[in-house]
Amino acid sequence: MGNPEGAPAPEEQRLGPVVRRRDQVQAGTTDQRLLDTPEKGSADWLHTDPWRVMRIQSEFVEGFGALAELPSAISVFGSARTAPGSPEYEAGVRIGRTLVDAGFAVITGGGPGAMEAANRGAREANGVSVGLGIELPFEQGLNPHVDIGVNFRYFFVRKTMFVKYAQGFVVLPGGLGTLDELFEALTLVQTRKVTRFPIVLFGTEYWGGLVDWLRGTVVAQGKASERDLLLFHVTDDVDEAVALVTKETGL
Repeated sequence: MGNPEGAPAPEEQRLGPVVRRRDQVQAGTTDQRLLDTPEKGSADWLHTDPWRVMRIQSEFVEGFGALAELPSAISVFGSARTAPGSPEYEAGVRIGRTLVDAGFAVITGGGPGAMEAANRGAREANGVSVGLGIELPFEQGLNPHVDIGVNFRYFFVRKTMFVKYAQGFVVLPGGLGTLDELFEALTLVQTRKVTRFPIVLFGTEYWGGLVDWLRGTVVAQGKASERDLLLFHVTDDVDEAVALVTKETGL
């Protein structure tokens, strides 16, 4: 998620398995059309939403089918805006490579930046490099280091795949999309909707302010408990990040 609002329409648009180019690119997204409130008094949704359920079902089937035979995997999140060659990008490459060396496949959102870095590291280490793309108003496409790629229309289907097929998360510095993925993972673990799995935040300087706010405001005001801060680890060391994931997954 890296393009500002008002960006020009893309030359190519991926709508699930469908590719549209040039004047066939459609405005808006499938998620947007699903979640928009119909006009007052309109009952058109009675005739369209049931068909959307079939499309949502098909996305789950495609995702399950594509990923069912993955080996143990780790989902790596991070910013699409991370510049190639930057320290954060190079850390992502090392994380992807080290995860493969430890016996994991690597799953990312399939985009550029930190996601590309982790996929690149996995591919260069001859591991399984997975990208789970998403339909957006601005097209990014899957980065060239993805070996298995699945494009989704719906965010919630994609998020299910991130959790279902991963034994843990490594979270690189990122923006709103990364924060969304991080806090959803923390919520699932905290509420025991999923079996506990490791969540590692990479980059103490970047994540330090967030951790301080959680401790000094959220926990201090009783909105969360002190033990909730044990749901994640923070580190600057690639080997430590992978060791934490390895320790808690038993590999």
